[in-house]
Amino acid sequence: MRQSGGPRLVERVRGLAAGGERVLIGIAGCPGAGKSTLAGRLATELTAAGLPAVWVPMDGFHLADVALERLGRLRRKGAIDTFDGHGYLALLRRLRHETGTIVYAPSFDRDLEQPIAGAIAVPPEARVVVSEGNYLLSGEEPWPEVRAAMTEVWYADLDDRVRLERLTKRHVRFGKTPEQAVRWVAEVDEPNAAAIRATRASADLHVDIDALALSP
Repeated sequence: MRQSGGPRLVERVRGLAAGGERVLIGIAGCPGAGKSTLAGRLATELTAAGLPAVWVPMDGFHLADVALERLGRLRRKGAIDTFDGHGYLALLRRLRHETGTIVYAPSFDRDLEQPIAGAIAVPPEARVVVSEGNYLLSGEEPWPEVRAAMTEVWYADLDDRVRLERLTKRHVRFGKTPEQAVRWVAEVDEPNAAAIRATRASADLHVDIDALALSP
């Protein structure tokens, strides 16, 4: 199913929340597709509509650079094995069922390019948690269990030309030279994107990011 309107997305989540349980919405997609922008906007609009929501990014489970250096994976940071998938799964299970107390989640600081532990508070009154990440639909362990822990997983669709332009500019904005950014996109981001794109058909919903006119 394909959907583009912001209000329709809010109403879809409202329907999922009608049963009273906390709803976990995952947003998958290729690097630069607008997942974070969509997640932040959705959480804001849900809260404004009377469904308190918190955005908890999967990027908080990036392995720190010191760990990536030790594992020899620093030069391909962002690949599926540079995340703590099991840690992310454990948090999602807590968020789904531990609704009587505050649950703290990590964030990701793009200036530092490092995860920040305990930076996001998810209070008991949060009815919805919105999370986004590249690999939410992957068939590699433990990602099928991640998918099962979520109420729905959506896929963010964006024209590749626009996506690559935004992605390259983002790398430059956070410290790479234009040449380094182009090389990183070609050698790291796009091989990851190919694997992510192959999971697209299994999403519960396809969201047209162009139609939403989201600013990165």
